[in-house]
Amino acid sequence: METFELPQIKDDEILAKVVSDSLCMSSYKASTQATDHKRIPNDIAENPIIIGHEFAGELVEVGAKWAHKFKAGDKFSIQPALYYEDGPVGVLSAPGYSYRYIGGDATYVIIPKEVMEKNCLLAYHGEGFYPASLAEPLSCVIGAMHANYHTTPGSYVHKMEIVAGGKMAILAGVGPMGLAAINYVLSRNDRKPSLLVVTDVDQTRLDRAATYFTVEQAAARGIELKYVNTGKMQNPVDELKAISDGTGFDDVFVFAPVKPVVEQGDAILAFDGCLNFFAGPGDPAFSANMNFYNVHYAYTHIVGTSGGNTDDMVEALELMSGGLDPAALVTHIGGLDAVIEATNHLPEIPGGKKLIYTHLRMPLTAISDFAKLGETKAVFKTLAGICDKNLGLWSVEAESYLLANADKL
Repeated sequence: METFELPQIKDDEILAKVVSDSLCMSSYKASTQATDHKRIPNDIAENPIIIGHEFAGELVEVGAKWAHKFKAGDKFSIQPALYYEDGPVGVLSAPGYSYRYIGGDATYVIIPKEVMEKNCLLAYHGEGFYPASLAEPLSCVIGAMHANYHTTPGSYVHKMEIVAGGKMAILAGVGPMGLAAINYVLSRNDRKPSLLVVTDVDQTRLDRAATYFTVEQAAARGIELKYVNTGKMQNPVDELKAISDGTGFDDVFVFAPVKPVVEQGDAILAFDGCLNFFAGPGDPAFSANMNFYNVHYAYTHIVGTSGGNTDDMVEALELMSGGLDPAALVTHIGGLDAVIEATNHLPEIPGGKKLIYTHLRMPLTAISDFAKLGETKAVFKTLAGICDKNLGLWSVEAESYLLANADKL
């Protein structure tokens, strides 16, 4: 962690204060792969970049070119997938991977012109800051749902989106991104499945998901929701198919880059079923078997998504502003001084999203540990009480208290 001065902004740039950033497994990949990562420039030894791409904050100073559209004090989030050809690494350039002066794990950043030119600086009108940080991961699952497609035999027209009233399975689905997917499916008004099966092999995580996204809540939305521990099944493929009444699933989302899980997803596809391989593997040679008999005769197919686009981010922010609360994704809170160790050991840290407040000094702390820490520290005692009122979840109230009372950098 370093301290340095930002240069004066240019007329086509914006100075911003970062308030919150949620750590992403993609940052772990960037840290471990360095210049081998597709979004990381080759000259980071001389021109280091700032990591973190799920961030939110307030604009501080707006360059003249953008004064007609933005003003100081506006709350913002950023769509990091710019697809800007002239960025540091070309079309894959992204804040949090590719730039020297912008990334979520900083106190202040300079937003470069390409973010605005691509309409990737997005206003947030909801309460607090953490929902806007989590809009980026939510946009990824929104993009995945929109990217699925289906066909009609005899026609070459692809019908984009999940099947309305269809059968959906989310495999390895109770990690942070899986929870985001469940949250989105249960919140949509325009399109939803009739059956949603969520699988994992960790019963504790399944039980936690079922506490926050209940079967009753889903039923009220017209969705039959089932949480299934495939680790306890003798034959997961047959038993999952049985849950679908033997038809298989129209839309299958695989949330772990694990060969048996991918092959399980392929095996439970229905006629014209679409498998979305969501979880990006770290191994460039990762592969799994697929049943090509079914590709040919049952019209099964596969799609992969890596992040959402700007429209997906806008949809996510609108949902957040309208009341969708992503708090169930968050299990740990920390300050900027916790980022390096947490990022480099992210796969080893249990739980969901690790939420960082960049102007605070605080070790990465599980929300479930607040009560114990509160026996000796008043701040944690109060935070534990606030979270207990909210099923043990983070909240805007907890965030406001933390920002006002925790140790500042």
